[in-house]
Amino acid sequence: MLKDFAKLQTFLMVIKEKSFSKASAKLGISQPAVTQQIKFIEDYLDTKIVDRKKNGIILTKEGEDLYRIAQRLEKSIQSGEKDLLKIINKEFTFVMGSSFSIGNYVLPNYLGEIKKRIDNEVFMNVDVSDKIIEQLEDKKIDVALIESPVFKDGIIYREWVEDELVLFSNQPIKKHLSADDLFDFDWICRNEESHTRRLTSETFEEIGVNCANFNVIGVLTSPTSIKESIMHADKQADRPLVSIMSRHVIKSEIDEGRLFEARLKNHKITRHFYIAYLKERKHDAFVDNVVHYLLSLNKV
Repeated sequence: MLKDFAKLQTFLMVIKEKSFSKASAKLGISQPAVTQQIKFIEDYLDTKIVDRKKNGIILTKEGEDLYRIAQRLEKSIQSGEKDLLKIINKEFTFVMGSSFSIGNYVLPNYLGEIKKRIDNEVFMNVDVSDKIIEQLEDKKIDVALIESPVFKDGIIYREWVEDELVLFSNQPIKKHLSADDLFDFDWICRNEESHTRRLTSETFEEIGVNCANFNVIGVLTSPTSIKESIMHADKQADRPLVSIMSRHVIKSEIDEGRLFEARLKNHKITRHFYIAYLKERKHDAFVDNVVHYLLSLNKV
C-alpha cells in the first residue's frame, strides 16, 4: 500500500507538466527522484502507468485510471487539511520572510488572504535572499519568498511567479535600447550583493557593456529608494536618470504614466521568484496551506 501521498503528488505533477524534468523543477526534487517515485508506483501496481515519448508523457489505460483516483485523493486531502486547521492550536504567529521586491510590492497584496486561510496572525521579515534563507534554516521564519534560489540542503524550493527586470525613467525613452543607448543616461544602480545587480551585469556582459563605464550617480540598496529617486529626478534633464528594476515594483507608476519603461534589444531579463520551506515541514498543515495558495496564484 502507498504509505504517503507524496508519490502520487509527483505522478500528478508529471502529468500536469508532461515532462519528468519540468515536474522535477516544480517539485524541487531531482529528476532521478521523480523517475524513482514513478517506478515505485508502477512496481506497486505491477503495471505501466506512463509512456515517455519524444513529445511528452502519455498515460496508459491504467495510468488514466490512476490519474482519476489521484485527483480525487488530492481533493480529499486538501479538504481534510482545512478541517485539521480548525482544531490545531492557533496561538502563534506565522512568519513569512521575503526579499525586498517581493516583500514590499508583491506579498502585501496576499497577506490578508493568507491570514484568513490559516486563521492566524501573519508577520513578515524583509531582507536580501541570502539572509532570508539563513532565517529559514534557523527556523525563525516558516515560509520564504526569494528572488534568487539560494540552494541549501534540507530546503524545498518551488518555482513561483515570473519576474522581468526593465530599465525605467521618469522621462519618455525609447522602448528598445541598443548597447550604445545605455551610455546616454545617468544611472542609479543596485548594490553589488543584490540578485538584480548580478543578473543585470550578466546581461550587460552578453551585449558587451560594463556598469563601470556608465555615468553612475548613486548606488542604493533599496528598490523603494531607487524608485523614489528616479521619480523625483529632473524631468527636463538632457540625460534621463535611469535604473533597472523588477517590473512588479514600478507597475502601478508605469500604468499611471508616471514612469516609463524600456527593454534591451533582443534581450529580455527574466527570472523566477521562489517559495522555500524546510523539508521537515513539508507535511505541516499551515505551511502546506500557504504554499498551495501561493502556487494557485499562477493559475489566475
